[in-house]
Amino acid sequence: MSKEKPLVITKEDEVFPLFPRLPILTSLQAGWQGALFTYMCQPAYEFPEVCTPLWHSLIIFTHGARVIHAERKMDGRKHYDAVVGGDIIITPVNVGHQAAWDAEGDFILVAIEPQIFARAVDETADAEQIQLVPHFATPDPLIYQIGLALKGILENNPSGSRLYAETMLNALSVHLMEHYSTRKPILKVYKNGLSQRQLQQVIDYIYEHLNQNLGLAELAALIPMSPHYFSQLFKQSTGMTPHNYVIHCRVQRAQELLLKRELTIAEIAHLVGFASQSHLNFHCKRLMGVTPKTIQQR
Repeated sequence: MSKEKPLVITKEDEVFPLFPRLPILTSLQAGWQGALFTYMCQPAYEFPEVCTPLWHSLIIFTHGARVIHAERKMDGRKHYDAVVGGDIIITPVNVGHQAAWDAEGDFILVAIEPQIFARAVDETADAEQIQLVPHFATPDPLIYQIGLALKGILENNPSGSRLYAETMLNALSVHLMEHYSTRKPILKVYKNGLSQRQLQQVIDYIYEHLNQNLGLAELAALIPMSPHYFSQLFKQSTGMTPHNYVIHCRVQRAQELLLKRELTIAEIAHLVGFASQSHLNFHCKRLMGVTPKTIQQR
């Protein structure tokens, strides 16, 4: 393995040319704020040592029970990994990482900006206050499931994935803080939800921006509050996550417009913020038991 200085990555897309194959999926065009998601399948390869000031990096292996052997160097330390699906690797910001592996495998790369990571729990926190610890391959079922959930939403609804993705990324950040950081967060427990004024402020904002790709940090900033506590209190107040609540609002607004019979179903889907008519059809059938066409014909 090379002894040269690490290659410093300063732009989101600079990492892709370092691999022999292009990514299968990326979040570059999905509007996710403060994070990058990439899904790849790469052959046996030796990857040069890289580091970046842009983000904390997390690799989630998804190639199943088959073992892939890798020689890895991270933060100046060498390690020989026998990697299976469900294993993860954590490379904090500005830490060098180099690897050579012996067989084709698929994996997810999640990159989170340090400031977004630090403020997952405390909206006033500074990136320097919470540091991740480098980790060679280790199993983590929760992170594996979050990675698959992010992959699924990006495959099925990339243009409308932001709120769900940022909710999952926030949960991922909190988990990383609790188990892989130098300073574990003190998580407070609130039981009474948002105040009536706060809740109404958020609901009004959601309805006013229903056709937009809303984000979790965007909604939490209305209070203001960290995304973690906002999600917790919003669910206590409404019985739903912010993502599910927005879906319900979109279906409700779509029903009102469908009953007026002034617009096509496709036009209504776009107007209320669904990525396509098929997405409106799916959620309408799931929540109301009928298709948009059936509602429109009533």
